Amino acid sequence: MVAAGGVAQAFRAVRDRFPDVPIEVEVDTLHQLREVLDAGADLILLDNFTPGECEEAVAIVQGRAALEASGRLTLGNAKAYADTGVDYLAVGALTHSSPILDIGLDLRPAE
Repeated sequence: MVAAGGVAQAFRAVRDRFPDVPIEVEVDTLHQLREVLDAGADLILLDNFTPGECEEAVAIVQGRAALEASGRLTLGNAKAYADTGVDYLAVGALTHSSPILDIGLDLRPAE
């Protein structure tokens, strides 16, 4: 995302190169949500949003994209997230309990 110049630019670059591939865009802020929504994203993952922020996201999106809440979710608080109106929930306890190797390439802008 940093290399592309932002989340919306990264989304557009992938969409242009692979127009028929479904893309789920992960966002960390409501600002990023607005950017990718304006860029045409149709599936957006809300990473580490609170239930209140998820409610705000649902109000912003108004059905123009599907929303998945992920991060901070447990089996104990899943109903609070479901009640926000998001389309999907990803409860990390289910995936964190299985052995995996997660290799990521996270770039950070120079400070």
